[in-house]
Amino acid sequence: MLILLGLLLFVLGVSFVLFFPALWRHEIYKQYSGSRAVICPETHQQVGVSIDARHAAASGMSGHPDLRLAECTRWPERARCDQACLPDALRAEPYTAGEVRIGRKKIYHLPVLIAAFSAWYLGALWHSAYLFRARWAEAAGMTPGQYRQLVWWYAPHVLSVAVCILFAYGVAWLIALRGRKGVSQGIRMSFLLWGTVALACSAGIAKLSHELLMIEVSYTILAATVVGAIIGGLDDKLTLPVSAAHR
Repeated sequence: MLILLGLLLFVLGVSFVLFFPALWRHEIYKQYSGSRAVICPETHQQVGVSIDARHAAASGMSGHPDLRLAECTRWPERARCDQACLPDALRAEPYTAGEVRIGRKKIYHLPVLIAAFSAWYLGALWHSAYLFRARWAEAAGMTPGQYRQLVWWYAPHVLSVAVCILFAYGVAWLIALRGRKGVSQGIRMSFLLWGTVALACSAGIAKLSHELLMIEVSYTILAATVVGAIIGGLDDKLTLPVSAAHR
């Protein structure tokens, strides 16, 4: 009984010691979170910026948080700017969506095309003789000769390329609409779009055989993951910095 009481007091003591630092970090994070509208010192136009609230909370226990920007609507082209607008951002109040007119983040085409090609190539490999071609043809009720004839038709390949490109641009649009980047964010937006498309096509999907459904669902889930990871991860990396002459 005494051991249990001592353990309980120890847990309460540790919780008490950790509670106040955690509360202090939360207050710092809340103080610096949110998007803020400022005037860019270079263009003298309104832009949206975000302070790195997580870094401020992690470095602010001494009472002097290290402040820096985490996002700007002019990034990634001007991601290496001197952040001269930071003092204005600290004075500005966070705004809500629609309250301030800020240009949306751009869609960068190279990551989208890489993601679309990756999804298409994965599909070609997935439905090849090395993986699921035989099972797919059998589940679809096709003979090997009919499947070989299907492979040489242009229409299915053109259609699959178009679907991959449209899906990749849809994911990029959702990421730009959210104004957030990163692999995890890209995968989340990709599965959001995947779920929407699957729901819209549910009537046709229900007519597929179980074997064919499993092959196609497995492929589309893997392809959606790849597309989201590539677009989210490369969104701000496959771009060229803006030169001084074009600022």
